[in-house]
Amino acid sequence: MRILRVAPWIYPDTKGGGDYHVHAMSRDQAAMGHDVTVLTTREDESLPRVEETDGYTILHVSPGVTLLGNDVSPAVARYLWHADGEGFDVIHAHSHCYFVTNLAALKARLGDLPLAITNHGLYSQNAPERLFSVYLKTLGRWTFDQADVVFCYTDIDKERVRDLGVSSRIEVVSNGIDTERFTPEGSESDLIDAEGPVVLFVGRFAEGKRPWLAVEAFAEVIAEYPDAELYLCGDGALRGDLEAQVAELGIEEAVTFLGHVPYDQMPKVYRSGDVLVLPSRAEGVPRTVLEAMASGLEIVCSDLSQLSELDDPHLHLIETEDEHELVKQLVSSIGDPTYEVSLTGSCSWARTVTQTTTSLEELAD
Repeated sequence: MRILRVAPWIYPDTKGGGDYHVHAMSRDQAAMGHDVTVLTTREDESLPRVEETDGYTILHVSPGVTLLGNDVSPAVARYLWHADGEGFDVIHAHSHCYFVTNLAALKARLGDLPLAITNHGLYSQNAPERLFSVYLKTLGRWTFDQADVVFCYTDIDKERVRDLGVSSRIEVVSNGIDTERFTPEGSESDLIDAEGPVVLFVGRFAEGKRPWLAVEAFAEVIAEYPDAELYLCGDGALRGDLEAQVAELGIEEAVTFLGHVPYDQMPKVYRSGDVLVLPSRAEGVPRTVLEAMASGLEIVCSDLSQLSELDDPHLHLIETEDEHELVKQLVSSIGDPTYEVSLTGSCSWARTVTQTTTSLEELAD
């Protein structure tokens, strides 16, 4: 099967859960014998236009104009326009939030190639929520409706997409992680040197992730645990603001910015921590939550309804608008002992790849 995968970015050129998902799915489908090409934009002009990596092909094209973190790329449109002649069997686009997926939907409407779209989370991390709500009811819904199948991580996400009025077939394919790599057993990271409790934030420094709430809450946690430390793993446009916030709160000695950490080092990072904090405004099913859960951490996260399906006693969903509640839960979680991992096989990455590939094969046939 020849798969044309369409995504705004891909790991390791950019770091993020969705970016890694695109890479890992392409790598593993290539290992299964499929011919995979990823059409993506490039922020770094030094990247080659065509790159062969891990058994699949990446086509880097010009991003064009960037609006609200979204690349409006004429080069993607041009390639998709001629994609019928390239011998692809199916198009698999990632996230309705991006212009490249809108273009893939237009291609499906005007052409003959079947289209699958993976919903990585209903709301954008970059656009204002009110503006994006209008988008979902208009162009977003239209984009979903052009797909032959929409993949959602949970039944709750499926219901939310259906509530928009989307008529396309929807399949629930859980987000997965490598549960053999992310475990409590093994060595810890040299990047983390702490004698007291370690709180981790893992993610982009973007508006939707709301990392400043983690910093605010941690400043209060120190009153209860003076030897606690916060490690911020990631990078983004808000880094300067976060550094200024840390300085203003006077907690520089307790906060470390790790920057981007290579994905193969992340199991050690998680094993070095005690609590993961994720106060995001919106998410799909974050890989960071699944990875931390498999690594034996307590998790304090925004009250994202789709995560309630995980049903894990060490996943604490709270109203992050209430700073007192966030501080209270962080303090409580730091005081909890380590626990036996209860992540189920439904979160296996191998299962995610198999189910996705089977559905794409059905479309190709």
